[in-house]
Amino acid sequence: MEDFSHFNSRGEAIMVDVSSKKETEREAIASGKITLSPECFRLVKTGGMKKGDVLGIARTAGIMAAKKTWEMIPLCHILMLTKVELNFKMNEEEHSIEAVSLVKTVGKTGVEMEALHAVTTALLTIYDMAKAVDRGMEIGEIRLMQKSGGRSGDWVRPGEKRVSS
Repeated sequence: MEDFSHFNSRGEAIMVDVSSKKETEREAIASGKITLSPECFRLVKTGGMKKGDVLGIARTAGIMAAKKTWEMIPLCHILMLTKVELNFKMNEEEHSIEAVSLVKTVGKTGVEMEALHAVTTALLTIYDMAKAVDRGMEIGEIRLMQKSGGRSGDWVRPGEKRVSS
């Protein structure tokens, strides 16, 4: 079990001790996608959904989720986030919306989970606000795109270009 940092020598789940790590600037970018029916996509894009500004509410929900990741993922540390940004890219051909989150901190552990949690919650919020029009929406392709900082340094998803914040 020593290869897995979230387990002790007896195989029990633990929160990793980061007290000896150096504080560094850390950043993570994650993305995910929701595919909608053509009508639902049009309503979200034009602001015609009866529940209101779908992407505005989804952005707020994603930011809130990043800040509360430690409450939802049992072994995550409480982090003082210095930046959370969430943007959406509309794809007319696919009738899809890509959510992209950027999360930053200065700390002893990374923000990958916070970025992934932001994207996932934003996409679920879109689903919740649009389900009256389209229950067949599909959420997927949730992934870490890149991270920087810490002992392991920088990482960029193979086949992707590094994005600067």
